Amino acid sequence: MKKEEVHLVKYFDFDTARLSIFEYIEAWYNRKRIHSSIGYISPQNCEDLARKIA
Repeated sequence: MKKEEVHLVKYFDFDTARLSIFEYIEAWYNRKRIHSSIGYISPQNCEDLARKIA
């Protein structure tokens, strides 16, 4: 993310940086692909399980 977004953009304030990085993550982060490091479930399912446990 730093190579593709953070170091390529000049942010004028914290809110602009936060919004830009949020939009980058929402556009490129794959919430559906399963991951072996979290038990072969999707990141979204992992977050949902964590919320139920908490």
